[in-house]
Amino acid sequence: MDATDVMTWVREYERAWRDQDVAAVDRLFTPDALYLRGAYDEGLRGRDAIAEFWLDPTPFTMTAEPVAVDPPTAVVRAEVHYLGDEAQEFRDLWVIRFAADGRAEHFEEWAHWPGLEYAGPAAD
Repeated sequence: MDATDVMTWVREYERAWRDQDVAAVDRLFTPDALYLRGAYDEGLRGRDAIAEFWLDPTPFTMTAEPVAVDPPTAVVRAEVHYLGDEAQEFRDLWVIRFAADGRAEHFEEWAHWPGLEYAGPAAD
């Protein structure tokens, strides 16, 4: 798995997400994959849970680039802009661990957005 392979996977992820192609989840993730939506998320386990979360018809734009590739793990920087009445933007780091067959077995998203505080609330 090199940077080209990683970005091929990312492009297929983006295409499938944009097209709401739930069947692509089987091609992108191993059967027991863990998908973490945040640093403290317990995660979604398995393709059925990922496919259910996958469905979101909100239009978006996305750019992505590899930050590091050390097989079987890759880190990708992604920027996603949701369009429409409630526009949102996110800058993410994705930590992806790939199985030998090129599907993700672990997907961990570290999302940031405008206005996100740099530190948690002060203790009283």
